[in-house]
Amino acid sequence: MDVIAAVKKRKSIRGYKPDPVPREVLEEILELASRAPSAMNTQPWEFTVLSGNVLADVRRSNVELLNSGAPPSPECVVVNWPVESIYRQRQVNLAKQLFQLMDIPREDKEKRASWLERGFRYFDAPAVIIVCVDRCLSESGPLLDIGAVVQTICLIALHFGLGTCIEDQGVAYPEVLRKHARIPDSKRIIAAIAIGHPDWDFPANKLETEREPAQNITAWLGFD
Repeated sequence: MDVIAAVKKRKSIRGYKPDPVPREVLEEILELASRAPSAMNTQPWEFTVLSGNVLADVRRSNVELLNSGAPPSPECVVVNWPVESIYRQRQVNLAKQLFQLMDIPREDKEKRASWLERGFRYFDAPAVIIVCVDRCLSESGPLLDIGAVVQTICLIALHFGLGTCIEDQGVAYPEVLRKHARIPDSKRIIAAIAIGHPDWDFPANKLETEREPAQNITAWLGFD
């Protein structure tokens, strides 16, 4: 698959087959993704890959905390858009599309709660990549580099027939990951990437999101 096809095909996968992803495949994906650009070649990313019983323990603990009403305490806040902004509106539109595909009525609190819980279970993917940075780095400094490596992981995954979903719900309770995945306090937990074989019969995976045309967000100077 060429790079343009991969960019067009990549989408967030929210339902996976139970088939495990071989460790050697994940190793190759991360080895290739480490070619992503970074400021001054600093390569600030670090990965913890979860599967099997460890992932099951993390899922269970995440859901227990969520259902207990424990407030999330993420170490990198990415979900914070002004209420009246276009960014919030895009998020709302996405939620409406997903709820329609999943047949979740607005007033059905039980179904909405069940959907929310799926995110804290990494959408039941067979493997998860946790992305961290060293705390010696500033909070915002490495984020551009992290975005580059995360996107690269998602694109390379397509080559192996895998789907991904970049999510913050899976790192909303960092104490869970520190306990079960042994991530030390010296590392800041940034994001999770669910990865596995897509279940194309899962309704949410049929979602095709819209994009703002580039002409609406681009200024061209000096081309006359």
